[in-house]
Amino acid sequence: MKSIKALLQCMLNSLRDLMPIIFVIGFFQIFVLQESLPNVFSILFGLLLVVLGLTFFIFGLEMGLFPIGESMAQAFARKGSVFWLVLFSFCLGFGTTIAEPALTAVSAEAAEVAAEGGMIEMTEEAMQDYADGLRVSVALSVGLAIVLGVIRILKGWPIHRLIISGYIGVVILTWFAPESIIGVAYDSGGVTTSTITVPLVTALGVGLASSIKGRNPMLDGFGLIAFASLLPMMFVMVYGMVVT
Repeated sequence: MKSIKALLQCMLNSLRDLMPIIFVIGFFQIFVLQESLPNVFSILFGLLLVVLGLTFFIFGLEMGLFPIGESMAQAFARKGSVFWLVLFSFCLGFGTTIAEPALTAVSAEAAEVAAEGGMIEMTEEAMQDYADGLRVSVALSVGLAIVLGVIRILKGWPIHRLIISGYIGVVILTWFAPESIIGVAYDSGGVTTSTITVPLVTALGVGLASSIKGRNPMLDGFGLIAFASLLPMMFVMVYGMVVT
């Protein structure tokens, strides 16, 4: 019964979170465009699916991904092996990023545009190679970013210095990278922090900071996502310099 009540409460919260979007669309459709909604029943059914999907997604995060991420981080901290912790962090960042649907979509679109612009051959194989290379570059960068974030937690380094240094590197690379790859690089920093990566990486940081004496989960546990957004920009611009 507790699980059912929690699921229903999560569903109500999802509906509440979607209400501003519903009101905005309804207002502009009715009062600005002054047109009735087309296919009302289809829209309502689609809205129901969105609410259900969002509900199960959030409920699944709270039941599965967050606990397992925190428990594994704490287990590695108790084990005391920095090597296995770093290796796990890299594999987690790489694996979650390579599976991100948003990254797959952006990579495929970038490959198609690059082919149309004459940067690569207009063949299925060339576009697939370009998209795969872009995905692997981003995944590698996120893996290294999570490793950097984990080392920061272990060493207690101030996050603002690392972030500032990283953005200075992004600005410098922007001067040398091909113009055609800059927009893709900046977008790559956003698509990496999506539905799969964020929950597990956040749980890893919080769990690790909670397990280390002298670390504050609120101060030291967060910030891994910032690294996961920053390094892909740099890696994709370097990738653009190599392949174009």
